[in-house]
Amino acid sequence: MNTFEHGGDVVSFAKSIDCKIDEVIDLSSNINFIKPQINCDFNSLSISSYPKYEKLYEAIANNYNVKDFELELYNGGSSAIFTLFRHLNLSHCTIYSPAYLEYKKACTIYKYDYNLINRLERLDVPLEKNSLVIFVNPSTPDGTLYDIDKLLEYWDQQDATILIDESFLDFTEGTSAVKYIHRYERLYILKSMTKFYSSAGIRVGTLISNKLNIDELKKFEPMWKLSSFDSEYLQEALKDKKFKKVARAINVKNKIYLEKILQNSGLIDYLFNSSANFVLARLKNYTAKQFQEELKKYKIMIRDCSNFDFLDEKFIRVAVKSQNDLDALKKALDAISK
Repeated sequence: MNTFEHGGDVVSFAKSIDCKIDEVIDLSSNINFIKPQINCDFNSLSISSYPKYEKLYEAIANNYNVKDFELELYNGGSSAIFTLFRHLNLSHCTIYSPAYLEYKKACTIYKYDYNLINRLERLDVPLEKNSLVIFVNPSTPDGTLYDIDKLLEYWDQQDATILIDESFLDFTEGTSAVKYIHRYERLYILKSMTKFYSSAGIRVGTLISNKLNIDELKKFEPMWKLSSFDSEYLQEALKDKKFKKVARAINVKNKIYLEKILQNSGLIDYLFNSSANFVLARLKNYTAKQFQEELKKYKIMIRDCSNFDFLDEKFIRVAVKSQNDLDALKKALDAISK
């Protein structure tokens, strides 16, 4: 499996089993299966003039309870990550792993020395001074939601620059670390709207920090980097005030159902307690690759997690999806376990 490969490659999967893309049940991608109500006619959207972003900044700032000058927007979360690595120009990075694989990729591209802390075993590991600390909360691929107050204090004592990735926090009732951006001078928060707002094709990622840090980031940004379509979609999505509550409730309900399906299948050795919209499991008698081959018969795609640090070939991640998709998974697991 490729070092930095992700889930969600439905096109390749469909080709491998010779079926139509819309026949695939994609349980590998952690994109919200519930979508916000969008009231916009994109055919009437004016694209003959250069885009303006003031309203988008204001809408996203209100959504995350910060000022519009305390955030900067990027062409997706990965773009925000790469830009921050390039801008900080540090020499060392510490990643609490397993974590989103783009962080290791960024270290490789920008020639950071890095070390990995196995957060599944312990968090209280000594930290090198002046490191860029990466912490994903809730984590991926296991969905653990951490209380990081004491960690923030320790990282600050070690003169660390801190990036908290909160891409999946909207799925939880957890508290954001944005409340600390004025307490810790070198704290950045990453917000990806891709996951919760079911918009992988709308490339908008957000970095939140204090005004001084954001002003420094803005100095090196191009004037136009988001399309009018990106901007209009997210503004409309954020107008759906019922969406957060409804999406959270349905995802929690379906996650409980998914967990029961996996636990009762007899195929799972261990199931992680997740606060996000996916579940990490360790298989009993199959490797992830073998298990995926079995599921191909049912056109079901899951995430092989063997390329995550500290996980072996038996780990899989299954995303929370619709009742019908999970029913199909249950039927497949019942057949496999016979």
